[in-house]
Order: sequence, then structure tokens, then C-alpha cells
Amino acid sequence: MIQTGLIQNAHNDLVTDASYDFYGLRLATCSLDQRVKVWRLDESDGSWSLEHDWKAHDAAISKVSWAHPEFGTILATASFDRTVKIWEQVPATEPDGIGLNGPNAGQPSASTSKWVERAMLVDAKGTVRAVEFAPQHFGLKLATISSDNCLRIYECLEQPSLATWHLLEEVDVLALPTASPSARSNAQTLTNATPMQPSAPLDGNSVSLVAHALQQQQAAQSQVPGRPGLGTREADGGWCISWCKDKYWGEVVAAGCGIDGIVKIIQIPPSRRPSTLLTLNPSPSSSTSSDPFSRPSTNPSTNASTTGVSNGAGDAPSASDATTTSNGASAKTFAVTSVAWAPSCGRSYHLVATGSRDGHVRIWRVKPPTPSEDLEEDEGYGDGAEGQDGAEAGRWSATIVGDFDDHKSAVGRVEWNITGTILSSAGNDGRVRLWKMTAGNVWRPAGHISVEQAEEQQADVDMGDMAAEDS
Repeated sequence: MIQTGLIQNAHNDLVTDASYDFYGLRLATCSLDQRVKVWRLDESDGSWSLEHDWKAHDAAISKVSWAHPEFGTILATASFDRTVKIWEQVPATEPDGIGLNGPNAGQPSASTSKWVERAMLVDAKGTVRAVEFAPQHFGLKLATISSDNCLRIYECLEQPSLATWHLLEEVDVLALPTASPSARSNAQTLTNATPMQPSAPLDGNSVSLVAHALQQQQAAQSQVPGRPGLGTREADGGWCISWCKDKYWGEVVAAGCGIDGIVKIIQIPPSRRPSTLLTLNPSPSSSTSSDPFSRPSTNPSTNASTTGVSNGAGDAPSASDATTTSNGASAKTFAVTSVAWAPSCGRSYHLVATGSRDGHVRIWRVKPPTPSEDLEEDEGYGDGAEGQDGAEAGRWSATIVGDFDDHKSAVGRVEWNITGTILSSAGNDGRVRLWKMTAGNVWRPAGHISVEQAEEQQADVDMGDMAAEDS
């Protein structure tokens, strides 16, 4: 059974994001009206009541994210005003000097807490499109991505006050080089040479910036005007991030950026520069390989064009690689608007879901190297044997196990349940759709709900009937 609830007139403008807290009893929403609202669930009747409401930014708010409760009651918000703000809920009697709960004056006086601004991050050179706290085992960290195509990782240095946040990494996603044997021992990061440092020497980082400029020029030349969802404007792009929930592989982030329609799996090691473990490209070329998800060839230059999945052994595919087929014709590419990494829950593989402007919800089965392969790869690098079997075997791989276009319009959000067994997606068709793996590891629709149904029924919806209706 699908249990539905409806919050009427939640905001005065379009709601851009909604996020549950760790326990699922509170819901934070943000909107184009520049406000954040926090709602609490009444478990007795399933209704939601407004707890807090405040103006958080000077422009539209794009995303909101809860920190793990072991760090306190903390929210992060990202906005089109190019800032990320950190908020904490404190007792109403606590002096702070920066409390912004003035708009709550009209709310019930029974409230004994308020939200205060603890920090503001202003490093972005474009609108900040996504923010997400890292899994708690990595500490109080968060990732952001903005329309300047940069992924930024922050760490809180003063957890009691939440006032000081250190920028650990600033990575240009489009220009990020893939891992190579020579890069594994290099402890520098991409922050050593950025567009804000024109006097930086022409080292590997600066070269990557030049390559990025060439990629952007090639991508612009390869665009086909007039196709919905494909263009060079910021409105045509998509910027999204999701952390890997598994502690074993370290800090790994899935990031979608721009209009090329690909997602990069990026590893952020503590003592080396970030590298791309895997590139998920749903639009491979139909050239030499009949199986688009077969083992990548040993020639790095052909991996992206013949497989659609590029791993860390070769060069990262450029935007033109992702949009040009073998006969020179331009293939359709649509921006990825949302990415969600499922909790692993003991699986030997990972599930990563993406939603795109082409209306497709895709589920990727991402297979990391086994521990023995990973050890062999490390030993191969240590011996300087770049082409040994251990290094070849210790690669990440991916296949698409589900591809659905039921929304028939742009997908705005994909999200997993707490066990990573059910995927939900929301699209411009006004429906939230559910997807579940059935017998034989086949992913199928599991139901949908619309605002109209919630208004009419305000009750449980039979999942089985809705699944039959979708088929």
C-alpha cells in the first residue's frame, strides 16, 4: 500500500526541494520564494504541521540537506545567490545575535526553538545547484556543485559553533582527469591551479584547464539547435551530486554537470588529487561494439565512444565524445538533473539512479573491484607495471539494469528508500513513480501517485492496482 499525505499551499511559489531528516519525522522544504520551512509529522493521523518558516536567502533556494543527528540538528541550503548556508536549531532562549526566526512570529507560541545561521559559504562562481552532507563516518563534511561546473568539498573545523568551514577540494568536474598510475602518488589537488589563479605555473592542473576550455568549445560546436533539453544556456543544464554510502571505498561522489548527460564517479582521497573512477554515459556510440556495456577496450581513446562506460584506466571522455557517433552524426544528449546513490545494505555492487531531461529514469549497477583485485592493482602500481593484469582487473564497471521513460517529460528528482530496494522519481508529468526489483533481478514499475489522487482520496492507494495500470 502507498500511504499518501498532502501539504496544501506549502509555499507561495514553486517548491524546489524536500528532504526528510534521519528519522523521517520532519520534512524540510525550500522554494523559489526564498524561504525554508520545516514540518513535523503527527504519527497519530499522518498529518504534517508547520514548525518553522524563515527567509533563508536573497534568491531562489535550490536544495536543502539534513546533517546526521549525531552532529546536532543542522540544515544546509544552496541558493541561486551563489551561497550555501549552514543552519542550526537551538533553544529559543539561547543568545546568538544572528537568529533569523523573525517570520515565525505568526506561528504558534508553543515553539521553544529557532533556527540560526551559523555559516555562509561563498566560494561558488555560479548558482549553487546542489548540496549534500557526507555520510556520518566521514565526519561533518558536505559537498556542493554549482553552475561553474565545480564540485566543492567542505569540512567543519569547529563543530560546537559550526562557524568555520574549510574548503578541502575544489574540482572542475568537466576537466577532471581520470586516474592514472603516475597520479596515484601525487598529493596535490585541483585547487592549486584554478581560474582565479592566472599566475599559476603550467603544471598538470593548468593543462587540464586548457583541455576543459577545448572541450567546451567542441561541445558548443557539436550542439544541435532547436532540440528540447539540449542547448548551451544554464537553464538547459543539470548539476547534481550524491555521496556513496559505503565506508569501505572512502569518499566517493557521483556528480552530473552541464549538458553532456553523463555522470562521473569521483573518488576524493585524503592525500591525492581527486580522480574519476567511472563515467556513466547513457548514449554510447553504436560503432564497433554491439554490446554497449561490454568490457572497455584497452585503447583509452575508444572507451567512451564504444562502451558508454569509461573507467579510470584511460582519459575522461570529452563532451564531444558523448554526443558524436562514429559516422559523425550528433547523438541526442540531455542533461542529468538528479542522481541518487543507494545504500549498499550488504550488496556486492552499488545502485546509482539518474533522472534526465529526456524523461528517462535509469538505474545503473556499479560494480567496484573486489578487495583482492584492488590489492593486486595497488601492487601493480607499486611495481610500476601499468599494464599488468592486476591493474586491468581492478577497475570499476557499470551496466544499466533499468531504463524507464514513463514520465514522458523531464525528471526532476530521483531518490532511494532507506534500504536501497525501492526507487522513487518525480517528473514534470505531475506524478511520483515507484520502481522495484522483482524476480530475476528485473526492475519494474511499482505504482505512482499524483496530486489529484492525493486530493481525491487522502487515503491509502493500492500499489498492485496502480502497477497493473502502468503496464
